[in-house]
Amino acid sequence: MDKEFIIKETEEYIKNRFEGESTGHGWWHIQRVLKMSLKIAEKEKVNSSEEIDLFVIQLAALLHDIADWKFNSGDDSIGSKMARELLEKFGVDEKTISAICEIVKNISFRGGTVNSEMKTIEGKIVQDADRMDAIGAIGIARAFAYGGLRDREIHNPDMKPIKCKSFKEYKNYKGTTINHFYEKILLLKDKMNTKTGKEIAEERHKFMEGFLEEFFWEWEGKN
Repeated sequence: MDKEFIIKETEEYIKNRFEGESTGHGWWHIQRVLKMSLKIAEKEKVNSSEEIDLFVIQLAALLHDIADWKFNSGDDSIGSKMARELLEKFGVDEKTISAICEIVKNISFRGGTVNSEMKTIEGKIVQDADRMDAIGAIGIARAFAYGGLRDREIHNPDMKPIKCKSFKEYKNYKGTTINHFYEKILLLKDKMNTKTGKEIAEERHKFMEGFLEEFFWEWEGKN
């Protein structure tokens, strides 16, 4: 099995499929998740007694959004199915395919009280990298890009944030983009799996808190 060839072919397939996507879930998001996954993996080698499979990490990072439920009528199983089909086409062994599909299936945030725990160190790393791209300056930009796609108000003081108790409730809920910070984005810091992820998330979280403080000052005309 030529791992370098498989990674290259997968990367090319994903780039062609997602290049130009404008909601923050496109090729550049996937590339950032890939880079962050490798960065976290490198640092976690020092912290973990487990062997870290970089082949699984790279493919899972590239395929984690191959068919996001948000763009597929809420179907959270289609991503892992498409990932499996592609990897089987490339001749990847079943053990590796299963590990990658498990990550793809469980990577997404599923609501404030819903657990999306990863079982493997590879899954924890890729999930942290994906969550990292949802916070900080990039996370703010992506939130408003996606909010515009879904015709969400930027802010409505009469609409209060909620904490969804199930994945179904989370998928069906329609709120404002500012509320989305309190319903998801600000929760991610405490949901990081790895020591490295937690450390990086701290700074990005502080940046978002500063942004929201400035936002509300301007909203009220105080600044």
